[in-house]
Amino acid sequence: MTLGTRIAWDDTVLPFQLDKSDTRGRIVRLDGVLDGVLRQHDYPPQVEALVAEMALLTALIGQSIKLRWKLSLQVQTDGPVRMIATDFYGPNEEGQAAWIRAYANFDRERLTDEDAFSQLGNGYFGFLIDQGKGMAPYQGITPLTGGSLRASAETYFAQSEQLPTRFALSFGRSAEPGVPEHWRAGGIMLQHLPKVSPHASGGGSGEGGLLEPQDFLSGDDRENWNRVNLLLDTVGDMELIGPALPLTDLLVRLFHEEQPRVFDTQPVRFGCTCSEDRVRQALSIYSAEEIETMVTEEGIVTADCQFCGAHYEMDPGTLGFEATDSDGSGH
Repeated sequence: MTLGTRIAWDDTVLPFQLDKSDTRGRIVRLDGVLDGVLRQHDYPPQVEALVAEMALLTALIGQSIKLRWKLSLQVQTDGPVRMIATDFYGPNEEGQAAWIRAYANFDRERLTDEDAFSQLGNGYFGFLIDQGKGMAPYQGITPLTGGSLRASAETYFAQSEQLPTRFALSFGRSAEPGVPEHWRAGGIMLQHLPKVSPHASGGGSGEGGLLEPQDFLSGDDRENWNRVNLLLDTVGDMELIGPALPLTDLLVRLFHEEQPRVFDTQPVRFGCTCSEDRVRQALSIYSAEEIETMVTEEGIVTADCQFCGAHYEMDPGTLGFEATDSDGSGH
């Protein structure tokens, strides 16, 4: 297999539908996106793994949002890793790439030798869709549960959307011959398409009484959902991560009896919306006295983007609502 063929499916989301089982899904494979997200930071291995998993979930979930919309996923906890934040920016036009960015805030001294999810402690998984100017954002949260970010995302869809959802994820450092070691990731997302809007009543059957798919699926729907989940359980880590196996071949290998149908692919890229103008706008609410408290020993104000690592240096005299233009007039 040539290098050109190998990279053809990298940083790509493939949406599909399984007509026989009323199931929709997406397959994603990430390479350059993770490199862009992680190379900006000196994350310990446990933190890198959490950020990689969160970016993978963001790519799978975000593919369904509309043009110019923004999806944000966030984890807030009382553990050593205090926060993980990701953004997915829908493309401006059909066929263009979506952007993904991510970062983590953590206390290095509190990290333990336990697995990555154990670094989170107690907290919640948050979901927000920004539909653009003049529109109220959609928000939802669910507790961190199930021993992984993947399981927490599944619980979110069960609790907030009553929509049976399943993820299969794989991520890790790739050590291909002749290629520098780097992170790769791949995943599949399945969602059942109910014929009518389900309404669960009473407590759920999951951890802490949370809802799970069996709480609002029955008959053929439950049988179909169980069948595609059994098929998904056969996927291997290397099949997900690639790069040797095209996503379409993987889809056929797993679900050929479910009458799979594919749709247009969605390219995804690492990208950030930060700029000096945005930093200046954020600082425009402060007085000259408040700006003075931000000045470094070198006599400048600095700002760093947590997402992409961009570093900005600005003259304090040009910042805040009391700043003046070069001609001496106020803003």
